[in-house]
Amino acid sequence: MVFRLEGVSLKKDGKWILQDINWKVNKGEHWTIFGLNGAGKTALLNLLNAYEFPTEGKMDVLGKTFGKSPLGENLRMNIGMVSSSLQQKFYPSDSAYEIVLSGSFASIGLYQTPTDEMREKAISLLKELGCIEYADRNYETLSQGEKQRVLIARALMAEPDLLILDEPTNGLDFIARENLLEAIEQIVRRADAPTLLYVTHHVEEILPIFTHTILLRKGKIFSSGLTREMISTKILSSFFELLVDIVWQNGRPLLSKKKTRC
Repeated sequence: MVFRLEGVSLKKDGKWILQDINWKVNKGEHWTIFGLNGAGKTALLNLLNAYEFPTEGKMDVLGKTFGKSPLGENLRMNIGMVSSSLQQKFYPSDSAYEIVLSGSFASIGLYQTPTDEMREKAISLLKELGCIEYADRNYETLSQGEKQRVLIARALMAEPDLLILDEPTNGLDFIARENLLEAIEQIVRRADAPTLLYVTHHVEEILPIFTHTILLRKGKIFSSGLTREMISTKILSSFFELLVDIVWQNGRPLLSKKKTRC
C-alpha cells in the first residue's frame, strides 16, 4: 500500500473543503485525479504532503500514520511534487542542471556540495527527459514545457516512492504537451518507477499508463476505480451533470458535449 485515507475530511475557516474521502492506492497503480476547478484537488495534495492535517478521519502515507508518526520533511523527502506554485520558487539565474541537482537535498537553490554520483545522476535524468541540451541555460530563459521537464527530473533525484504531477501541462501548446506526456509515459515504464498521481481537468491527458482514476467534485469523491470504467459516457455525464460523449482513440479518451435536437 502506498497510502490510505479513511473517512478523511478537511475544514478551513468554518467550511468543509473535503468530506468523507475514502481512498487507497497500492503499489503498481498509477492514478489520475480528475476534477474541475474548486473540486478540492489542491487540498487533497496538501494532505498527502502533510502541509495540512485532516479535521476528521485516518491517514497513512508511505508507512507514516498521521497523528502517530513524525511527518513534515520526513515524509516529503519520499514524495516528488511538481506544481505551478513550485515552479515560481526557484532562482531565475540558476541553471537547469543546478535545479535538478537541488532535488538531492530537497532545497530551493543549491547550498551543499553534490557528490560525483549525484552529478552523474542529474546528467542521466536530464538526458532521459530530453533536457540535456539546455542544462546550462538559466531557468528564467526556459519555456514552460522545458521548466516542467526540469522540475520532473529534479523530483526524481531523490528516488521518491510517490510522484505527484499537479496539472503539469498548463500553459503548453499541443506539441509541448504531447512531448511532456510522452516523457511521463517513459518514467512510468522504468523498472524503478514511483507510484504516479497525475492531476488534471482535461480527459485527453489521461494516458494508458494511468490504471485508475478518482473523480473529485465539490470536495467529495464522486467515483473511483479503473480508468476505463470511470472515464465513460455514462459516468462523466452524471459527473458533469451534462450529456457528454467519450470516445477512446489510441488508448486515450476524447470528450465532447452531446448535441441536443431542437
